[in-house]
Amino acid sequence: MGYEAALEKSWLELEGIAPQGTGNVRFLADEYSIDLEKRRVLSLSCNVPAKDHTAILVLHYFTRSLKGLPPLAGEWVSFKQLEGGLGYYPAFKKRVIVPILRKYGSDPKALAGITERFKAKVVEMADAAVVIEVFDNVPVLLTVWKADEEFGPEANVLFDKNIARIFCTEDTIVMAGFVAYGI
Repeated sequence: MGYEAALEKSWLELEGIAPQGTGNVRFLADEYSIDLEKRRVLSLSCNVPAKDHTAILVLHYFTRSLKGLPPLAGEWVSFKQLEGGLGYYPAFKKRVIVPILRKYGSDPKALAGITERFKAKVVEMADAAVVIEVFDNVPVLLTVWKADEEFGPEANVLFDKNIARIFCTEDTIVMAGFVAYGI
């Protein structure tokens, strides 16, 4: 499904539960305004319309939040554990894991620096780890291990188990890609 069709479907679903008005959604370090009448998702930090792939993700989250977000399960799962995750894992690794390793593989402790820009907190795991709240009530755990004599650097991205009740697997990979390139 192309962006145009996905956007149309997203707007129609949203109109079915919120036929008029506006709303705001925090996504990473930005806030987006959603205007149903104009069918526009606007970045409030830049005052420009969101790109289609961003708008789709924001609309999907906003729609789900209006229906009611599930409580956090308190259990981390890997991308491979999501429905279809094994099949999508090579793309996930290329779009998410590899960029994180490029940036933090040689200096995992630098990962703590993202807490200055994002709603995130350092946790004691791996050589460095942070939990970043990508959307409200949508945490993602990033872990990085530095290389040693036997192994190269490693990274992982984990999700609260209830992520599957908020986003489909494709949306989850897009969201994680935003995290990987945004941090």
